[in-house]
Amino acid sequence: MSASPNGSSRGPKRLIVADPLLSDGLDVLREATGLAVEDHTEDDRGQLAHALHGAAGLIVRSRTKVDAELIQASDSLEVIGRAGAGVDNIDMAEATRRGIAVLNAPGANTFSTAELAFGLLIAAARRIGEADASVRAGEWRRKELRGSQLHGKTLGVIGAGRIGAEVARRARAFGMRVIAHDPYVTAERANELGIELLSLEELLPLANALTLHVPLSDENRGLIGREQIAALPKGAIVVNAARGGLVDEVALAEALTSGHLLAAGLDVYESEPLPEDSPLRQAPNLVFTPHIGASTIEAQREVSRQIAVAVRDALLLDDYQAALNAPYEAGDRDRTGPVMELGRRLGAVLAALEDGPHGRLEVRYAGSVDGVLRPLAAAAVEGFLRTRVAQPINVVNALSVATERGLEVARVRTGALADYTNYVELEASAGSETVTVGGALLGDRQHPRIVKIGKFHVDTVPEGTLLLIRNRDVPGVIGEVGSKLGQAGVNIAEYHQSRRKVGGKALGVVTVDGEVPLNVLEDLRALPAVEEVRQVQFD
Repeated sequence: MSASPNGSSRGPKRLIVADPLLSDGLDVLREATGLAVEDHTEDDRGQLAHALHGAAGLIVRSRTKVDAELIQASDSLEVIGRAGAGVDNIDMAEATRRGIAVLNAPGANTFSTAELAFGLLIAAARRIGEADASVRAGEWRRKELRGSQLHGKTLGVIGAGRIGAEVARRARAFGMRVIAHDPYVTAERANELGIELLSLEELLPLANALTLHVPLSDENRGLIGREQIAALPKGAIVVNAARGGLVDEVALAEALTSGHLLAAGLDVYESEPLPEDSPLRQAPNLVFTPHIGASTIEAQREVSRQIAVAVRDALLLDDYQAALNAPYEAGDRDRTGPVMELGRRLGAVLAALEDGPHGRLEVRYAGSVDGVLRPLAAAAVEGFLRTRVAQPINVVNALSVATERGLEVARVRTGALADYTNYVELEASAGSETVTVGGALLGDRQHPRIVKIGKFHVDTVPEGTLLLIRNRDVPGVIGEVGSKLGQAGVNIAEYHQSRRKVGGKALGVVTVDGEVPLNVLEDLRALPAVEEVRQVQFD
């Protein structure tokens, strides 16, 4: 059962705040009755690791390094929240393997970072930092401090997401032509932003100024190296307010010293704080800021509030739409959620039907929802393996756990079925033996039903507790089952009996209130016409 943000049916969950968070976020967390918020911002690493025992959530900023060692020190973490956009201080692979959702607040610092990036561009182009220092030193180097205007120049933007798009808007207001490299931006979106999409190789020779707005990964570390800097026009400007490590700092310093680059503006560095022996410190025409892209009052308030809401909803409502390592995009949760929940419940039914190990699970979907197969498969695997593995499992790590256990997961999009507009079918196989369950969403995807178990057609709501009873189709079975359950004080909510032919095999699907004790299950199995009884608990 899910709890509301203002109450929990399972007692409060411990939430560790390891880095400072503003009251805008702390108040959200402290007002949620289901959470017990603990301040560990003054702890050293050893104390923090100890505090993580028994904790369900952890919130950090950029200071705390959440590596595999720290993650492994925890025994019950469900969520790691990063108050900010970048998550390169969090071991995503280890968190995913452990089923820990990693959340961030990607949009909160959009305007602040975009404004700083453009400010660095202006400062670098007009040598504002050097001019300020000169005047303070009693000089008046008006003729020497000749800069470059931005109007009429071409700005190359690498990464046209939220921040890159805002920088592009500001550049256009300054009369600049904007070109961009981003393989994930559509031509329609580029047209809305007034930018031209190019490959990186096409962009570099045209860019009088270059600004980066992409996350740091193993694939793009050193994205702008010696070769890329050389491809820029002589007198170009480079700005990086995204992540340190995207630009080769040695190559950048050399290009500034040689005069190939006019100037540069940096807010982020490969090592922070910037080492005293960094070659950047001796490079000319370089504007430094100490990683302050999100350091505005407005951005910090919004970052704190956004991450607090995301962590609260994940811990209390099982809402992982903000999780970076969830198998769906945040905006797709509303579309995929009902299909995923049906798949999760069908997976639980499938797990109850067979005891033996299975080497393959095929997930089939027929319906109108695009992009649903991967999240559906993750949810189906979660339901299928939940009672079969000791480790916690959820949609975050379900596919990873399946791979570790040697379970092949196949995803198949099938044609529409005449009877159902949204149909899900799961088939588990081991060698030549297979078992299948199917379900559908009715009424604009709001009403889930189990419609197929093995070769039997059924019509059952997948909620509460189900008893799956395989029996011979003879008179009196339903009455005997009802009597046994009634004697044990188990209330029957619904009894659906399906058969393929008179006197043959039959399947009873019985919805009951509460869990059926093991001794009652044994009594049912002892009935002469009953061959097998399995129990599935959904809630």
